Parts: sequence; structure tokens; C-alpha cells
Amino acid sequence: MNYGIILLVAILFIGFLFILWNYAKGLKDSPREIWVLFAAKLIEYAAYGASNMAFVLYLSKDCGLDDVSAGSYIGVWSTLMTCISILVGSVVDAIGIKKTLLIGMSAMLFGRLTMPFTNQLYIATLFAFIPVAIGNALLIPVLSVGIKKFTTPKSTALGFGLFYTLMNVGFAFGGYIFDKVREIFGEHTLNPIPLIGLEISTYQIIFLVSFILTIPSLILILSMRDGIAMNTDGKITLSAKRQTDSNSISSMYREVKNSSKDTFSIMKTVFLERSFWIYLFMLGILVFVKLVFYHFNYTFPKYGIRVLGEGAKVGAIYGILNPVIIIFLVPLIAHLTKTIKSYFMLIAGTLVSSASIFIAALPSYWFESLIPTWFGNLILVDWLELSPDRQNPIILGLVFFIVLFTVGEAIWSPRLMQFSAEIAPSGKEGTYIALSYLPYFLAKMIAGPMSGWLVATYTPEGATSYPDHYMIWIWIGGMTALSPLGLVVFRKLFDR
Repeated sequence: MNYGIILLVAILFIGFLFILWNYAKGLKDSPREIWVLFAAKLIEYAAYGASNMAFVLYLSKDCGLDDVSAGSYIGVWSTLMTCISILVGSVVDAIGIKKTLLIGMSAMLFGRLTMPFTNQLYIATLFAFIPVAIGNALLIPVLSVGIKKFTTPKSTALGFGLFYTLMNVGFAFGGYIFDKVREIFGEHTLNPIPLIGLEISTYQIIFLVSFILTIPSLILILSMRDGIAMNTDGKITLSAKRQTDSNSISSMYREVKNSSKDTFSIMKTVFLERSFWIYLFMLGILVFVKLVFYHFNYTFPKYGIRVLGEGAKVGAIYGILNPVIIIFLVPLIAHLTKTIKSYFMLIAGTLVSSASIFIAALPSYWFESLIPTWFGNLILVDWLELSPDRQNPIILGLVFFIVLFTVGEAIWSPRLMQFSAEIAPSGKEGTYIALSYLPYFLAKMIAGPMSGWLVATYTPEGATSYPDHYMIWIWIGGMTALSPLGLVVFRKLFDR
């Protein structure tokens, strides 16, 4: 790394501290639980980001599934996670934030401990993938609920802004872990564990790192007080339901069991609300652009390794570049566009994001002239540290695509996240946020096999060249374009 890169990193770090300071000033009256929540989720997103990119590689290389089978498996697993989110979302409304977090983190800890030590699919399914799906499903809605409960109406936007910033810091660390472990241990090798005598693969080591990262997250959650919230006046309140044995596993089990009737009662009420279905349809329109993140996690790793070669830093190209840009771009865009209506932000952002995907489908020779320039040197040599024989122009096309996609994401994604939480009626936050994942239920069932089919068709395992690799992005780009198109067609419904 040269001095220019070091200087750039130093400037970015100072800028990041400045962003954090501004958020912290606006949230200084929030209870300490919000900071515990942020810290735990920062660590968790690093673990999630690293392991998520390794899932399809583990299924193919360790468990022996072909591309389509691995993609379909992930599709079913991801759909299961969405289904559990929908069913258990009201649990956070019924038993509270801390207990929900503890149950979710415990499930994640168990699943991540199992995965490094087996390549038997049925064992991994029962004792790793399913517990991880349950853990993720519980943690997804509870975070948004926690931010809303730990802030006032005036500081909610700051809470979601800081969450989005720290989430992307976590994802950036996850991308770094994914690349670093593969760099140290090889793309796919078996590595002996000292004293135990077992051998685990590179991808299983990534899961082991994720397990280790889950431990401090669980410890942080244990330090939270139960029943804490902020009222509209900014005063911290403590729920009268708090009990001395609230941290015990048996107590949590009893409360989950006893709250089942409350949970389904809340869900039944929400399903009868016409406004909820309009809200759900609006989210369904945006499913297509959000599925790009699915392909980044499950299609891009195989695509990158096959097209760019083993050891390719696919974690850096997407997993670091995207979140780092988001960290600095979201506060700037939020400040400059705070008076602009959400509809225009959503349509502009999704239009930019969907159009950017087609850059990756452009002929690679369009970018060859950039390789000897300062820009090509910055990306290929200083950042990705590639030798001359591995400086593929396709990488530059992917960088342009991801940068422009991220600009669009910074426009539409925070607005959508904030809207999803703020529209929820009091006492039904967890239900609304969990049920907002309903449109992804069917979409992920399609996206999983599609992911496997795309890599198997256009970048098949063992081929010496991939002349049609660009077709992957044509398909994904065409799917994503349905989001801005839908926003235009159904504008009147959105306004209402």
C-alpha cells in the first residue's frame, strides 16, 4: 500500500469519526441500551457479512452440491428465514427487545459452532443453517424496533442513520474477513486444527471466525436492561412488567409460550388493516432492486472467483467498496435532500441502481485503456494488489457498476428503512416490520434457483473461459428495472 492510499484511509477515518460525533450529539439523551444495540450489531454484521458470502462456496466445495442445487438450497434457506421473520416478528412486541435478542443470538452461536465441523448436508441443515435462519429472523425486526423505542420522534432519523452507517462498517469488516481468510489459507484447502486432529476447509474457517465474533455480541446484549424505552418527551421509562428472572432461559421460554396468543392476535389485527396491504404492495414493488443484494451475496462470489481467478478479492470489490461509500454518502445525501419527498427519492435511487448493473455487461475492452492510468493503478495495484498478469479490465467495469449502484442505494435505501419503521402503529412495530418481508417470500424462492442457473449457464465450473459472463448482469439488470418502472406506474397509490 503506497502513501497515497494511506493518506486516503486516514482522511476517510477522520471523516468517519466526524460523522459518528454528529450522530452521537443528536442521540446523547437516549438510554445506554441504544449504544449496546449498535455495538452488538456492528460485530454481528461483520460476522454475517463474512459468512454470508461463503455459504454457496461451502455448499458446493464442501458439501458437494452443483451450482443450481446450491443456489436452490440457499433460496429455500433464505425463504425459510423470511418466513420465520414473518411468524416471529410479533414476538418482540410480546416479550421485549432483550429477550428476543438473547434467543436470536443463542441460536446464531449454536449454528455457527456447528458449521465449521461438518460437511454433511443433513447435519449442517438441522444444526447450522436452521438455527442461523432462526437467529437472523429474530434479529432483523428487533433492531428497527429497538431504535424506535430508544429514540424520540425527533431523533429517530438520527438513530436509523447511525444504524445504517454502523451496519455498513460491519459489512466492510465482513468483506475484509472473507478475503483475508482466503488469502491466508487458500481458496479451498483443508487446514489441520492443532491439538484436535481435525481438518476444516477455508470456508469453514470463515464460519469459525463468525462464531468467535458472536460471543462478544451475546455478552453485550446480556448487559442491556429489560423494558427500557423513551417517551415522546425524551424521558426514559422502565416497563412495569420487568421481572427478576427475566434473563433466565426458562423464563424466556415461558414468556415465548405464553405470548403466542398475543402474537397471533396482533398479526390477525394487522392483516385486517387495508393500509397495511397498500404498504405491503409498495414494498413489493421494491423487491426487485433489493434482490440485487441477494445476488451480491450468493451469485457474485462464484462469478468473481471463476471469471477473475481463484483468490480474487470479491469481498473487497463489493463487500468493502459498497459499504465504505455508503458510510460517507448517506449522511451527505440525507442532508441535501431532507426536503424532497420520499417518492422522488425512491424513484431516482432505484433508477440509478438498476441502470448501473448494465455497466457490468459492457465489453471488457471498453475498460482496457484505463489499466495503465492513475485510476487503474489505484484500483488494481494499490488497492487490490494485483500482479500485471491478473489485472483484468472486467474488474474496472465491476468497480464502476458497484460505485454507481451504491450512489443509487444511498438515495433510496435509508428512506425506505425509515419509512418501514415509522409507518408502524405503536405496539405493532415488530409485526409491521416483520411482515414487511412478506414480498420477499416468493421472490427469494425464484432468486435462489435463478442464482444457481445463472452461474451454471454463463460461468460453468471447470470452463477455461467465460465469453457470455455478461449475460448474468443482463438478467439481473432487467429484473431490477421493474422497481423504478413500478414506482412510476403506481405513483397515485404511493401518494395516497
